[in-house]
Amino acid sequence: MEEEVVGGQGKNPSLIPIGRLTSKRMCVCCCLKLYEFCLSVSGIFANEFNVLRSPESVIFHQGSWPIPGERIPDLAALSMGFSVEEDLSWPGLAVGDLFRRPRATVLVTVIGIDKLTLPEHGISYPIENAIPFNLDGVANAIHTLFSEETPVVVQLAPSEERVYMVGKANSVFEDLSVTLRQLRNRLFQDNSILASLPLNSLSRNNEVDLLFLSELQVLHDITSLLSRHKHLAKDHSPDLYSLELSGLEEIGKRYGEDSQQFKDASQILADSLQKFADEMYNLYGGNAVVEVVTVKTYDTPFVRKSRSILESSQTIPGDQYNLGYSYNFNYAVVFNIILWIMIGLIIAVIVISYNLWNMDPGYDSIIYRMTNQKIRMD
Repeated sequence: MEEEVVGGQGKNPSLIPIGRLTSKRMCVCCCLKLYEFCLSVSGIFANEFNVLRSPESVIFHQGSWPIPGERIPDLAALSMGFSVEEDLSWPGLAVGDLFRRPRATVLVTVIGIDKLTLPEHGISYPIENAIPFNLDGVANAIHTLFSEETPVVVQLAPSEERVYMVGKANSVFEDLSVTLRQLRNRLFQDNSILASLPLNSLSRNNEVDLLFLSELQVLHDITSLLSRHKHLAKDHSPDLYSLELSGLEEIGKRYGEDSQQFKDASQILADSLQKFADEMYNLYGGNAVVEVVTVKTYDTPFVRKSRSILESSQTIPGDQYNLGYSYNFNYAVVFNIILWIMIGLIIAVIVISYNLWNMDPGYDSIIYRMTNQKIRMD
């Protein structure tokens, strides 16, 4: 019996050799491991960073280089001509015209889908390790460097009722619907997108569908308000628009990602985003960057720190160790400017003083022409 099992040459044909059985198990295990690895890799690089519109001064190379999710704000800052704390060694963005930077950057984040069917003339890059991000650093840099020109800075998340506006945006977009109640009322007005947008399988009576449509209404209202204030797109200060849309994610949870409602909503969103990109690009005279980030799910949850205006002030104890304050990334630039100006002034003073001290009194210059002739003879 032992010979039949080991050798596989016995009389009972139903017995399988141990060596062959072990090799089959190893093959199955290797296939499972390879399948898990492929799923993990596809999950890491499933999300996309799309460039719908960009001027000639900002060069994006065609390729499939993955961009880290945490460096997307740095990419937006570099495309606008701002410096970043850490160098971005990503070959997708090239150095363009340093003296002609884009007047606006529009970044739309779509949550709930890893890829949208966008036009072929756009450029797409995979996102590596998609984590929540924001453009607060870029907004603060714009507000600090162009505070006197009051640029437009708009950051919206309609589904979460999160709004942040700086500069002229407070007056221009004051009529923009930002809360859920305002968005619902805006949809049922006469000039809303419901009158011209084909809903297909979506319904006006479902709250989830209305949330998705209200985000599209925000895109339409931004271009409408900006078209009535075209002078904002012609000034010299850069503008920033950051929008976060999560209505498609709610539709996927409500109907399922294989449902007709989710497919129709994805196509409607892709068409609306392309129309929004074209309108923003034309309003800024072809000098705007429009980008779309599609994220299925974030790897880590996003927690935004907030502070109430009614929060009581707390007394901060003094620094008992007498530590110096922390410098920002502009310190090195300002320090070098001041240092070399001082060195140049010092050298200029030394050279001028030396030449004045060793000047020949008999030299026929304009200084000694105006003096007494007797002094010159002496």
